[in-house]
Amino acid sequence: MRASKLLSPLLLALLLPLAPVLAKPEAASRSALVLAPTEIQAEAARWAAQFLSRSRYHYAPQKLDDALSSQVFDRYLRSLDGDRLFLLAEDVERFEAYRLALDDAILEGRLSPAFEIFNVYRQRVTERTRSARQMLKGDWDFDTEQTYSFDRKEAAWAASEEELDALWRLRVKNDILRLRLAGREMDAVRETLDRRYRNLGERIRQIDAEDVFQTFMNAYGATIEPHTAYMNPRTSENFNISMRLSLEGIGAVLSRNDEEFTVVRSVVPGGPAALSGQIKPGDRILGVGQGEDGPIVDVVGWRLDDVVDLIRGPKDSIVRLDVLPAEAGLDGEHVILNLSRQRVKLEEQAAKKQVIELGEGEGARRVGVIALPAFYQDFEGRRRDEPDYRSATRDVARLLAELKEEGVEGVVIDLRNNGGGSLTEAVELTGLFIDQGPVVQVQDASRRVSVERDRQAGKAWEGPLAVLINRASASASEIFAGAIQDYGRGLIVGEPTFGKGTVQNLVDLDLFARENPGLGHLKITVAQFFRVGGDSTQHRGVVPDIAFPVTWDASEYGESVHENALPWASIEPAKFERYGDFSPLRAELQQRHAARVAEDQEFQWWMEDVAEFRRLRESREISLNESTRRSERDRDQARREAREAQRTALGTAPVAAEPAEDALDDGLQADERPVDSVADADSEAADVLLREAAHLLVDAIDLLRADARLAARVIRKPDAMLAE
Repeated sequence: MRASKLLSPLLLALLLPLAPVLAKPEAASRSALVLAPTEIQAEAARWAAQFLSRSRYHYAPQKLDDALSSQVFDRYLRSLDGDRLFLLAEDVERFEAYRLALDDAILEGRLSPAFEIFNVYRQRVTERTRSARQMLKGDWDFDTEQTYSFDRKEAAWAASEEELDALWRLRVKNDILRLRLAGREMDAVRETLDRRYRNLGERIRQIDAEDVFQTFMNAYGATIEPHTAYMNPRTSENFNISMRLSLEGIGAVLSRNDEEFTVVRSVVPGGPAALSGQIKPGDRILGVGQGEDGPIVDVVGWRLDDVVDLIRGPKDSIVRLDVLPAEAGLDGEHVILNLSRQRVKLEEQAAKKQVIELGEGEGARRVGVIALPAFYQDFEGRRRDEPDYRSATRDVARLLAELKEEGVEGVVIDLRNNGGGSLTEAVELTGLFIDQGPVVQVQDASRRVSVERDRQAGKAWEGPLAVLINRASASASEIFAGAIQDYGRGLIVGEPTFGKGTVQNLVDLDLFARENPGLGHLKITVAQFFRVGGDSTQHRGVVPDIAFPVTWDASEYGESVHENALPWASIEPAKFERYGDFSPLRAELQQRHAARVAEDQEFQWWMEDVAEFRRLRESREISLNESTRRSERDRDQARREAREAQRTALGTAPVAAEPAEDALDDGLQADERPVDSVADADSEAADVLLREAAHLLVDAIDLLRADARLAARVIRKPDAMLAE
């Protein structure tokens, strides 16, 4: 057996969070109505079982037996029909014969059960789309008091065609109402929705055997652990494109939400979407057109990769997007945007600085801020030992030197929405604030522990430090923030982080192919990160010293959403010397924070938005009464206009963050994350959360300067000038 060519597990694990908009290559015609597995897929399944059931390869392997087969069965059905809108109870009852047989099917390469289930599912989708198109021709009453429940994950399977018809009448009615509220005439509404439902039927017929096999194998992989996945050859190539950062598109991360919209999850720094200022997280893409005047294709309900196909294209070409802005609500007006596709420039992703001034006149306080969007590195430049290769650590060190020259009292490192990057950068960046020592511990599948250390003497910044995090701070961000917290080197402020503390690696199954290539890749979890204090970042994430209201809690988004995520764990602490302990300050800092934000209008608005956003997420149904929906939309619009009027009267700029619309964790892109809108780091007006983080750092400085005894309890190393 040939040795597996594995990417560095640590490097790969921290690069995985970046999954920008990519497209699959042009597919061949896929018109067959009945799909069947191939011998190549059978061989790939057998090899996958070998890797995923042995501790030699996987960090948390599981025996492929009847118990696991039952879980794979349930997960596969959820992946096909998660809202239970297509399959009938009698279909599922017939499939039950396979519940305890899928383990043998995988081990023996007999994949016909998975394909039989899919073929029935495809037949039901075809029937439903045909029925929905017929329903459009009828008359509709929007004055009645009805509601549509768009979350049916726990609902019973429909017992009959009639029950499904009733469910779909509500669904179609909601689709019609949305377009009416957007200003469409009824004839145009029927035309748009007829095309949408027809396209849904056509797309389901275009799914090929590779798609089915990948979906089934991902159900198997995700049953073991959320970040274990199978990638067919086409998906593998797209992943390779993303790893090379060869991006020609709009530079955005997309997902699909419960309402079947394509949602902008985040914008890639330096990409066309970010630079245009026209696209932000939470925006929903309803249609895509080519060129400055090409027709816009309705993409509501489309598969995500099909939408990506339309958005990605040649450099300098124009893509037109029909966008429903996040702040407009579900029934708001659409906006047509033209964007020029470009390559993402590394320079635009680089760390940026600004100085926040708190107070006025001689008493003004100056706090430096460094916004770091990713832990980036020019790997090729470093390999070639180029003297000026780009890296996050080098850029931050340069910015720290500039902030010193500008006379700032303290520095805030803004890691919000930073999903990770290079482990080397996480370690070396930590080294800018500590004088040598361990940064993170890594435990492999054999439970051997290695320690990644900062070996560079000296510190680039010895003064007061705070780190701002949120739920979208993941992977390398958690390593850095956790180390700063364990050392007591800085104050951690914001929301609990994502909680991904595992390491993934890619296995090229073609290296084990007996005859024909094309088996694809496995992404498997091979190790776990632990902080220098011994705690894992897994599941719990990094908990801030001073917490802001959470936009996304553990039940909605993050590692803990997955019922089969690896549990939190701990190991022996590494040997290191703490710089300080902020716990004696927390009560007073929390009290000052509460008093200040109570008087901060922008912060109050932000908390109102978070509360409303969470209320809408918890409510899984929507009114089908047109008057009710219009009044809700008008209320939201009036609220936004009143805020803008008040900002204008006060002479302030809008800086509050709007919560993102959707969260979705889909296995391969498990670290893609919902993102709040963040003020540009070059802007003179810092956003409300960043400004409050700066206030808290100044509070800590003042408390330590005013009380020598307190400072002695907080500062443990004489050279740790936390209160300079």
